[in-house]
Amino acid sequence: MSGAAVTEDRAAQARAAEVQVVVVGAGQAGLSGAHHLRRTGFEPGHDFVVLDHNPGPGGAWRYRWPSLTYDKVHGMHSLPGMELTDADPAWPSSEVVTEYFDRYERTFDLRVRRPVKVRTVREGAGGRLFVETSAGTWSTRTLINATGTWDRPFWPRYEGQETFRGRQLHTARYPGPEAFAGLRVVVVGGGASATQHLMEIAPYAAETTWVTRRPPVYREGPFDEDAGRAAVALVEERVRQGLPPRSVVSVTGLPLTDAIRRNIADGVLDRRPMFDRITPEGVEWKDGRRVAADVILWATGFRPAVDHLTPLRLREPGGGIRVEGTRAVADPRVHLVGYGPSASTVGANRAGRAAVRDIRRLLAEERVAV
Repeated sequence: MSGAAVTEDRAAQARAAEVQVVVVGAGQAGLSGAHHLRRTGFEPGHDFVVLDHNPGPGGAWRYRWPSLTYDKVHGMHSLPGMELTDADPAWPSSEVVTEYFDRYERTFDLRVRRPVKVRTVREGAGGRLFVETSAGTWSTRTLINATGTWDRPFWPRYEGQETFRGRQLHTARYPGPEAFAGLRVVVVGGGASATQHLMEIAPYAAETTWVTRRPPVYREGPFDEDAGRAAVALVEERVRQGLPPRSVVSVTGLPLTDAIRRNIADGVLDRRPMFDRITPEGVEWKDGRRVAADVILWATGFRPAVDHLTPLRLREPGGGIRVEGTRAVADPRVHLVGYGPSASTVGANRAGRAAVRDIRRLLAEERVAV
């Protein structure tokens, strides 16, 4: 960096608004963190700020497809301090949760700033973090990163993908089952979204084909607290090792509901192994089998949206960010909530509380040192 650039950067940092905590993201995890900050004496706008890139409340929920009604949502836990009650199970989950998050933000006066895109977080002056956004800059002692995964849909690459003459889309842009009327649809993926899409699309489509890399694992019986803790522990171990996190559902399996049983019996959930290539007309396996398709729907999950943290060099050789609790091992000023084991709604609530507890401890230690 040239001398002039260094001078300009110092001036920019001097103009930045100073806070103790910046919360990036106002989904379940971000709102949980903001709530615990507020509850323990931090003042919004003065001690902390919540930045969200969405145009309104709801986090990723505001983008869920209309046919995902609230009764189809598995394990939606209320935010801390306010129960989600009397929700109409027939209403789209996007509307139910967006209204709930909006009411939550207003009730606790969290003063979320939006739409604000966080472009980068880097080392600032005096041991602080410098946060550059579309709406100005902030200088902060600590950061709660709660950006989730919705903005980074994962698209696998396969030979011939660019030659396909039909339509390819990802779960992130799923329009609902009516859009597939009369079409031949290949659904790729072994998670809950894939099975939900298949069961919805089958009555409308001319034909559906389900392909996954591994055979689906179905879970029978209740998913109790012990089973939940065991599943989270498996995901947590990967994060401790600095590996990219897997979803909790990847280690819990798919719940064997009555609807799932019916669709297995009807042949809708008849899984085929992953194809080897994509052709202009559909998909093909090495043994010569082919399936013609008008649409390939990739229900292949998401990756953590953490590119804005790149200047802090948090990633480990394994490709993930090593986290202890919610704290990034490479930089204890940074907490990741809604990441890895805290990606579930109940995990996000706990992670928000844990992050604030650690942040209070860190700031107290700094005051003692001064």
